[in-house]
Amino acid sequence: MWRGLWTLVAWAARGPRSPRLCTRQGSGAPAPGSGATIFALSSGQGRCGIAVIRTSGPASGHALRSLTAPRDLPPARSACLRLLSHPRSGEPLDRALVLWFPGPQSFTGEDCAEFHVHGGPAVVSGVLQALGSVPGLRPAEAGEFTRRAFAHGKLSLTEVEGLADLIHAETEAQRRQALRQLDGELGHLCHGWAKTLTKALAHVEAYIDFGEDDNLEEGVLERADSQVRELELALSAHLRDARRGQRLRSGAHVVVAGPPNAGRKPVSIVSPEPGTTRDVLEIPVDLAGFPALLSDTAGLREGVGPVEQEGVRRARERLEQADLILAVLDASDLASPSSRNFLDTVVAPAGAGSPNESSQRLLLVLNKSDLLPPGGPDPSPNLPPHLLLSCLTGEGLDDLLEALRKELAEVCGDPSTGPPLLTRARHQHHLQGCLDALGHYRQTKDLGLAAEALRLARGHLGRITGGGSTEEVLDIIFRDFCVGK
Repeated sequence: MWRGLWTLVAWAARGPRSPRLCTRQGSGAPAPGSGATIFALSSGQGRCGIAVIRTSGPASGHALRSLTAPRDLPPARSACLRLLSHPRSGEPLDRALVLWFPGPQSFTGEDCAEFHVHGGPAVVSGVLQALGSVPGLRPAEAGEFTRRAFAHGKLSLTEVEGLADLIHAETEAQRRQALRQLDGELGHLCHGWAKTLTKALAHVEAYIDFGEDDNLEEGVLERADSQVRELELALSAHLRDARRGQRLRSGAHVVVAGPPNAGRKPVSIVSPEPGTTRDVLEIPVDLAGFPALLSDTAGLREGVGPVEQEGVRRARERLEQADLILAVLDASDLASPSSRNFLDTVVAPAGAGSPNESSQRLLLVLNKSDLLPPGGPDPSPNLPPHLLLSCLTGEGLDDLLEALRKELAEVCGDPSTGPPLLTRARHQHHLQGCLDALGHYRQTKDLGLAAEALRLARGHLGRITGGGSTEEVLDIIFRDFCVGK
């Protein structure tokens, strides 16, 4: 239904237009030669109590007047109750709250209007068709409101990305990270680094221009070198985040693995017979507030048939790709050959390395603890640190969730503390480009080439926040927005 509605609105917006337009500035009418005014449903599709429709552009005030005639524009940034009518037929459409945001004090920096209407499909359809009949208005493209805000300097590119992440956030950790980026923390950090590079570049160029002048104070180049060294350390620290921000945005890969029948949720057909789970079952989940792609794999053993062998091959492939391995063993069957083989081939290699930022992490879980004798000794005193769990009774589940939260905080980073995370590959690319350029600065003996290296490094930082961004990059970023944002 909504697709047909937008087709109708687009057709109405392209229909014949009256040439008579008011051109008085500040009246809400489009100015000669100005850009198009856009409109869209901003509150999401489907039935709801209230739907928000908004416009942006020079004809926003004209549109607001047209639908609320004969009333004048409401006071700026104040909600007023108005009867909405079709500007051509005069047919009443709805009684709604309307708001007027004259530019540049608006989200996009342009004149904007909002219509808070009742959220039934017929009401929304009628108001959208009415706006499509106003001269100078057309339906918005996906992300066009935010793109205009960026074009008018209301948002930096990192803030735009934060807004997109906030809209798509599904977990508490994603929401916190997106809100920090929308608040400009990453942008402010990059601006501070760029300011440092500007000072260093000024010192180098001053030496080039006035190096033989006795009035030039001593230590100019030494100060530039010191600033560059400090910046190199800061950039290196951020680039060592092991893609935490990207994992937080897209989800960490958690793989559940173990010998056959160590313990599974019955998502697929299972039986006590080993080897019946032969595929990888994947589902996105919210684990203790962190996003994760949970992969349940086939039991690891030497497959007796080609189908089971393929399942085991896929399971080992997922293990290599995992950010966190949830290794599950049967607590009552630790001495079996399959359990010992799993400990030797999966658990021991993962626990051999030091737990640094780049190593693969592993949680060892002993399931079926309900089969152990009550009050008996630890069934596995020689095993690495582990958790006891009973999927049957739920005992140990809280401890497992807390352990998962701590592990995922290491894998994804804690968005509540520390410096802002790098949530996109392009952030990593430009920071690495900046660091490489600073390396060229240190190696060159020619001051002209040194100055050019600093300019190149500063350019990479500018591209993170939007300076010098190409249209292709902007298209990729804004295409993730819905229509109306």
